[in-house]
Amino acid sequence: MKVLTAYFSAEGTTAAKAADLSKAINSDIFEIRPVNPYTAADLRWTNPLARCNREKFGNRSVPVEGKITGFDQYDTVIIGFPIWYGCAPNVVNTFCSGYDWSNKKIVLFATSGGSGIGKTADRLMPYVKGGQIAGAKLITDSDELIEWVKGLL
Repeated sequence: MKVLTAYFSAEGTTAAKAADLSKAINSDIFEIRPVNPYTAADLRWTNPLARCNREKFGNRSVPVEGKITGFDQYDTVIIGFPIWYGCAPNVVNTFCSGYDWSNKKIVLFATSGGSGIGKTADRLMPYVKGGQIAGAKLITDSDELIEWVKGLL
């Protein structure tokens, strides 16, 4: 079984968890990066005009930098991201829509400063057509994430 850990991290929290997980399960790793990186001002969700708000409420696609070569070789794809407004950030949706998810097991993990994971898996389904989401969990530490993912592999 070949596993990929893909992640988007706005401030480094999700990146650290993804790196720990990838090392523990010996997966390949890919950082989901927007073509135009986020600044601190872009992420200030309390400002209604901040980029994160305009993207989410405008349902805007966020172009992703780079592409995974040989995506078809992966049986399982783990996707990590921070929760934004009860779901994955739009850049994760854009990333997912760029690949064929047929017959892939998908595991979602999220980090959050206070929000729950809610209906994140349901909201991501249209972007991973043909794939099977095996689980979605809000995590707080790497050990918890590693144990949970190992139970799903």
